[in-house]
Amino acid sequence: FSFSATVVAGDRKGRVGVGIGKGGDTALAVDKAFRDAKRSMIKIRTTDTMSIGHDVVAKNSSGIVEIRPAPDRGIVAGSSVKIVLELAGVKDVTAKILSGSKNKLNIARATIDALQKLKK
Repeated sequence: FSFSATVVAGDRKGRVGVGIGKGGDTALAVDKAFRDAKRSMIKIRTTDTMSIGHDVVAKNSSGIVEIRPAPDRGIVAGSSVKIVLELAGVKDVTAKILSGSKNKLNIARATIDALQKLKK
């Protein structure tokens, strides 16, 4: 048997990463996934209020995500998009999953790609 784990790691201050790990034990798989997530962390360009400056759309494999700034609304998102945005520390945004596929890993990676596209 082999176990697979997907982990999202973030410091809630503008850094977030997604990692996967495999191992013979669930604890080992989670540990490997956490190390991979820390290794693949990105720095997000946010506004002074920890929101985003403009609309972004990104696609990763079959996952398509659209993220928009939404002042005074909090995080309005679903699935793994909300988890990635919360751990990144982003506030006041709305997100929409545009893909037919609901694969959580692809959606999380598409969210990371969208956050990388942000400009100052």
